[in-house]
Amino acid sequence: MSRAITFLTRTRGSFDRAERFGISDFLAYAYLIFGVLIILVPVLWTVMSSIKPQRALDNFDTRVLPYAQVQQEVPGRGLRDVFIHTAPDGTETEVVRAGPARAVSDVAPLDDPAAVFQAPREELRPAEDMRVAVENYLDPILQRNGQENFAFWRYLWNSVFVTVAATVITLVINAMAAFALAKYQFRGRLTFTLLIVATLLIPSSIILVSLFFVVWTFGMFGSLWGVIIPAAATPTGVFLLRQYMLTIPDELLEAARMDAASEWRIFWRIVMPLSLPALSVLAILSVIWRWNDFLWPLIVLISDPRQHTLQIGLTQFSGEFDTNLHYVLAMTVVSLIPITLVFVWLQRFITTGIATTGLK
Repeated sequence: MSRAITFLTRTRGSFDRAERFGISDFLAYAYLIFGVLIILVPVLWTVMSSIKPQRALDNFDTRVLPYAQVQQEVPGRGLRDVFIHTAPDGTETEVVRAGPARAVSDVAPLDDPAAVFQAPREELRPAEDMRVAVENYLDPILQRNGQENFAFWRYLWNSVFVTVAATVITLVINAMAAFALAKYQFRGRLTFTLLIVATLLIPSSIILVSLFFVVWTFGMFGSLWGVIIPAAATPTGVFLLRQYMLTIPDELLEAARMDAASEWRIFWRIVMPLSLPALSVLAILSVIWRWNDFLWPLIVLISDPRQHTLQIGLTQFSGEFDTNLHYVLAMTVVSLIPITLVFVWLQRFITTGIATTGLK
C-alpha cells in the first residue's frame, strides 16, 4: 500500500525553483483525474441506479442515493403514497391523497383518513426514505415477481461457456498462426501478415450474411458452437502475438532443435510460456469481446431460448411499451462482475505485454 501511495504522489517539481509541484505535475494530475472520472462516473452511476426502486427510475430521479417515496396501507383506501403537508403556519402533517392529483387536491391525514381537506400542490412534498432495492437483483436471479421466464443461471452458464471456450480456441489458433508468421521463413510471409491485418478494415456487419450461411451449412445454427467457432481466429490476436514472438531469440529455438525437440514441443514448451504476457493481453481482450457480444449470438441463437446468453436474456426486460430499467441496470451490474474479476487476475500482465509487444 505504501509503495502505491509513493508512486501515485510522485512529482517532477519545478525546474527553476525548489518546489515540489510544477506546472507539469498539475497538468498531469488534472489529465489523470479527468480520465478517471470519464471512465468511472458511468460505472458508478449504473451501480447506484441499480439499487434504486422502480418508481425512482421511472420518474428519472437523478439523485445519487436511492430515495423512495414512503407508502402505507390506509384502511379503506389500500396502499397509498405518503406526502408531507406543510400548513401556512409551518405545521407538518403526514397525509395521503383522497382523490386524483390536481392543483388543489383532496388529502387526508394518516391518523384520521376520514378527515378529508384540500391542499394546494405547493404545500405537498413526497415523504421519502433511503432504501436499497435488493429486489432488483433477487427477482431475476430467483425468478420471482413475474420474472419466471428469465433463466438467469442458464444464461450465465451459456455466457461463461461461450466466453471460456472461445477464448481458449482463440489463444491456441492465433498463437499457432503468429508462431508461423514470426519464426518460419517462407515466401509470402509478409504478404500473408499484411492480408491478415488488412481484414481489420472490413466492418463485421458486412460479412454477417455470408457468415450466417456458413454456420447454417455446417449445421451450427441454434448452437453455442455457432457463436464460438466463427470468431475463433482474430486478426488483432495474430498481429499482437506475432509482434511479441518476434522478440523471442531465434537462437533459443535453434538450440531446442539441436536437442531433437519437435516443432510442436518447441511451440508448447518454449514459445507459449515466453509469450505469456501477450497471451494474457489477448485473453482479456477476447473475454471482453465474447462476453459483451450481442448481435452475432442474437442471430445464431434466436431460434432456441435455452441457448441464449446473458446479454440476449436482458432483452426480456424491454418490451414494446414498457422497459424494466431497474432489472436491466441490476443485471448489467451482475454482468460486469466476471469481466472485472478477469481483469484483476490478468492486469499484472497487461502492461508488460503491451509495453514489450513489437520490440526487438
